[in-house]
Amino acid sequence: MTKFILAIDQGTTSSRAIVFDGARKIVGVGQKEFTQIFPQDGWVEHDPEEIWESVLWSIKTALSEAKIGADTIAAIGITNQRETVVIWDRETGKPIHNAVVWQDRRTSAICADLRNAGHEALFTERTGLLLDPYFSGTKVKWLLEHVDGAREKAEAGKLAFGTVDTFLIWRLTGGKMHATDATNAARTLMFDIGRNQWADELLDILGVPAALLPEVKDCADDFGVTDKALLGAEIPILGVAGDQHAATIGQACFEPGMVKSTYGTGCFAVLNTGKDMVRSANRLLTTIAYRLDGETTYALEGSIFIAGAAVQWIRDGLKLVKNASETGPLARTADPSQHVYMVPAFVGLGAPWWDAEARGAIFGITRNTGPAEIARAALEAVCYQTRDLLQAMRKDWTADEETVLRVDGGMVASDWTMQFLADVLDAPVDRPTILETTALGAAWLAGMKAGVWPGMDEFAASWARDQRFEPEMDAAERDAKVAGWDDAVRRVLTA
Repeated sequence: MTKFILAIDQGTTSSRAIVFDGARKIVGVGQKEFTQIFPQDGWVEHDPEEIWESVLWSIKTALSEAKIGADTIAAIGITNQRETVVIWDRETGKPIHNAVVWQDRRTSAICADLRNAGHEALFTERTGLLLDPYFSGTKVKWLLEHVDGAREKAEAGKLAFGTVDTFLIWRLTGGKMHATDATNAARTLMFDIGRNQWADELLDILGVPAALLPEVKDCADDFGVTDKALLGAEIPILGVAGDQHAATIGQACFEPGMVKSTYGTGCFAVLNTGKDMVRSANRLLTTIAYRLDGETTYALEGSIFIAGAAVQWIRDGLKLVKNASETGPLARTADPSQHVYMVPAFVGLGAPWWDAEARGAIFGITRNTGPAEIARAALEAVCYQTRDLLQAMRKDWTADEETVLRVDGGMVASDWTMQFLADVLDAPVDRPTILETTALGAAWLAGMKAGVWPGMDEFAASWARDQRFEPEMDAAERDAKVAGWDDAVRRVLTA
């Protein structure tokens, strides 16, 4: 009997489940959006119960579409939105508060206080991260300080913290497993990525009790089995990685120097640096790419908070299009004589600026500016931001040969956007045949661990390119466009 692999891809705006067959082909998909909660300016929350329900619905839908039973699933792999924080009661399994999402900026003041107290160098040394509201640690601190009785319960060992993967593992295993993987742990501001363990000194500074924290495992490891009552069978959970790490694996970026960029709600570029923990001099993040068989592979990462979310805003906020897929064709019709720039700092700016207080703006509007120019500016902004990330990476990591960017995520289906990306990067852009690389990476971890999918070398050899976009733009035009972008960014920076 063919053994299938189930990938759970729990994202920022929706949850998906994808069933892969033994040939790594997609045979079933379930996807469900959930509510985005905005209690205040710059605050973003999710209801963990709604996330859980969307995941279960997606799994059952994917199994139904594949026309298979849960007993034919060899293993489950989980990938998730990173840095989003859930704290729940160990006895009841109920969250004590909505999930505080990675985009949330409510802990800006906490980060500023920690910086002013001189702690940032220590956090960066241990975690490879900067003191920014993006990461989990200050969110945990905020919840312990603002939810009645939370600190006392946490110190008594009655509460559990987790990123979304950990919460799902807890629920799927019926509360038997409180665990995460090294990639998700690496994004919490509380994990020493050199020693591969929780950092007691950082926990002390943040005021986070160690009793809250999950066990940290390899990306391909034993994360328990599902409660039979949920799906009708006990299925081993054998792979876990944060979304950008899973995409790096799914893109087969296993060699040092390889780069992938994922375009989802945000945009995240990851450069594999191998066994070398490269310290960025250009405000990129040093992080764990993946950990397999106890061996850690490191990466440099640049994080852009708003990519596809800008297209979502054009659709839902401005109502300029009915479907996100219309944005590319609309942008293609824009007036080339207009120089409109959108800086989508809706929740601040990420790498390489790290300005939590910056807010979005559109520059260069005239009476002739319309929906097409706004759409073009939103798509171009993603490409300009990617250029900024890769420029910083080139300064931190000197490549012996030309960098080819492997891309994935919903936005890469737009040929227009990918061509503009190649043009502003002045470098080739490769789009793979399988765009679901995040889910594929999680599935490979589980399938490889289960022994039903191939090892790293054979998996890498199976990566296939759909299309390569070569730069075509004149250098003078590129320079002029980039100069306009740089000027627009300077205008929104507050730091």
